[in-house]
Amino acid sequence: MDKRIAVIGAGAIGGYTGGHLAHNGFDVTLIDPWPEHIETIRRDGLAIEGVTQEEYICAKPKTMHLTEVQELARQRPIDIAMVAVKSYDTEWATTLIAQYLAPDGYVISLQNCMNEERIAGIVGPDKTVGVIPALLGAELYAPGRVRRTGAKGASPYEVYRAGELHGRITKRIEELADMIRTIDSVKATTNLWGERWSKLCVNGMANGVAASTGLSGNDMNRDEKIRRLSIRLAGEGVRVGQALGYQLEHIRAHEPETIARAAEGDRAALDEVESQIFAGLQSNTRSELARPSMGQDMLKGRRTEIDFINGLIAAKGQEVGRPAPTHAKLVVVVKQVELGKIPARAENLYPI
Repeated sequence: MDKRIAVIGAGAIGGYTGGHLAHNGFDVTLIDPWPEHIETIRRDGLAIEGVTQEEYICAKPKTMHLTEVQELARQRPIDIAMVAVKSYDTEWATTLIAQYLAPDGYVISLQNCMNEERIAGIVGPDKTVGVIPALLGAELYAPGRVRRTGAKGASPYEVYRAGELHGRITKRIEELADMIRTIDSVKATTNLWGERWSKLCVNGMANGVAASTGLSGNDMNRDEKIRRLSIRLAGEGVRVGQALGYQLEHIRAHEPETIARAAEGDRAALDEVESQIFAGLQSNTRSELARPSMGQDMLKGRRTEIDFINGLIAAKGQEVGRPAPTHAKLVVVVKQVELGKIPARAENLYPI
């Protein structure tokens, strides 16, 4: 497929996805605001690592600094623009690339959170597509170096989900899925919004917790108080999503109702959820140091996406009369850590 692809935000997810596409023969340009990152890729390539040695590749994508994007005006238009920046940067990144789109080009939200409507507000719903990295954990740990933190092939479910806002399977979604399938498994979904909210529940149970405690994903799961707080966060998210009318998908391999009942004190459901968590701790499918993205942001001193994950769940819960008090409290704690008022530690969440 002779499509020109631009990835705006070459961090963990953008770098992993765009780098693999370039390595697989697609015409990819990575655009990023971190000069050292872009210069390293130009000089040495983009090193993409995994849990196993066999997953390593060195990709050679085209690159652009933000200050060079104007050069696109003299080049062939962009057919597919993948926005992979943090949610709070969605609008400017979309506006930046919109003027360089081909007449039938479109913009993909390759992000956490629910940003398709904000992208559509700039380029229109007919030029907006969602791609959810539902089961892809990764980190940009040094300039020009991205690491996948979960083993490839460890889940029976598709890693990526691609869908249209209107929910129909179109030719471009099928073509896009074929491209992504060269990286990992993908589902062309008719349920983009349900998929999005389900991923939001997964992010909601882990990201803010990592940011406020400083713990890795495995260490969060080993701490009983933190583990059960995470389950409560997921359950509240499920109930809000159900109240909003979404058709929810699996939440970490569990039926949404099982997670919700576990959060509400159903002993059998809680045992089922915790058994799966314990099994994950015993496996070799995830790096011991792996942190959810918001935990990575906190370590780097970056702004977090707390308002777009737990904050959104709390706000939507208020709108539909299904409060999510644990999410609201977590937002407060994360912002205190983010502002340097308290250190990141597990004890921050024990009273919640």
